[in-house]
Amino acid sequence: MTEAAPVAGVEQFTEVHDRHFAEVYRYVAGRLGAQAAEDVAAETFLVAFDRRKTFDPARGELRAWLFGIATNLVSRHRRKEARHYRALSRIEVPRPLEGHENRVVMNGQLGKALSRLTSGERDVLLLVALADLGYAEVAEALGISPGTVGSRLTRARKKLAPVLAPEATDE
Repeated sequence: MTEAAPVAGVEQFTEVHDRHFAEVYRYVAGRLGAQAAEDVAAETFLVAFDRRKTFDPARGELRAWLFGIATNLVSRHRRKEARHYRALSRIEVPRPLEGHENRVVMNGQLGKALSRLTSGERDVLLLVALADLGYAEVAEALGISPGTVGSRLTRARKKLAPVLAPEATDE
């Protein structure tokens, strides 16, 4: 099944689920934590299945459509997400022995900085960083222009630079 193929049937939708569930799950887990990720990722595909006849490949790719649904569901959990980042900023966590990714995720200052981004900046940044979407896909997923994606990402990076700078020189 190509990205532009219709997803009207159950069998075709099963292929969509099998192809994209893991990456949607990783994105949602990065936003909300592993416990909520299973439920929100599953709900993403439930919503997509319910709306499968409204998917229009002329308006964008299937992957971006799924991440748009996931991002909207994450928005419902925004207060929980903000509490999660504030909590991370308050806990003392021993520095992991290896892995840049682990150090960044466990960094309390990063959690605090993420909680201070606007929701739009956070959505763009985390779609790029966690879902590995390009600017055009983020724009499709959020219903904004690629220029807006670029400006939000630039603002988010500037706000996070003081927190990330020490990590960049660690290795």
